[in-house]
Amino acid sequence: MLPRTLPARPSLADAVLLGHTEQGRAWPLLVWAPGPGVRMVSSAVLGGGIGEREWVVNAQVPPGYGRLDPVAHLRELASGAGLAGEGVGLMTAASVADRRHAVDGGAHAVVTAGIGVRGWAAAPGIGGVTVPRPGTINIIVSLPVPLTDAALVNAVATATEAKTQALVELGADASGTPTDAVCVAAPSPAGGGDGPLPEPFAGPRSLWGARLARAVHRATREACAGLLAAERTGPAV
Repeated sequence: MLPRTLPARPSLADAVLLGHTEQGRAWPLLVWAPGPGVRMVSSAVLGGGIGEREWVVNAQVPPGYGRLDPVAHLRELASGAGLAGEGVGLMTAASVADRRHAVDGGAHAVVTAGIGVRGWAAAPGIGGVTVPRPGTINIIVSLPVPLTDAALVNAVATATEAKTQALVELGADASGTPTDAVCVAAPSPAGGGDGPLPEPFAGPRSLWGARLARAVHRATREACAGLLAAERTGPAV
């Protein structure tokens, strides 16, 4: 059985694996609970957008996951892990236990990855409205400094660029998978003018954007390198 002890410290490096049951089998659930005082921006199906969030869960689900209520499902999983309040919930059919963590100058990134279905974002003639599916390359980032709303959005773009750079360098011939998701967390700005001013930029040449990019790049490379090697010697992952 997987442990069911929540992390005692708020660092993303301390995210822990818990467990949940789906289709009669145990699956890992990655949990990071930094608590209050954190703002997050995310493309996740649960807790997406920009706002105060207290936790992140990344749930591994079976291939061919067929539930049509992923938001409710993720809320159930969070509650079962002892989490309360608002949070971000991601899903993936890729291995959560094989997550990769990287840090650069205080910027942390955790990446879970599966790349069996991938391609270029600007593929012609493809698109439609579908029920959200479990993500494949899920990226969670934490920064130790507050960011403006614009910088939070900028950070998502920077993380995505770094992910794509890693894939291209590995020879994946793709910008990502159709269901990738990103979550970036940063301290909430202090009220009343106390504390540091929010950083206005998080592009790849800004101080914190550069650190974020390097952390995401390294974690993505480490998460995907073995998958690509396995593809070249056997069936696709």
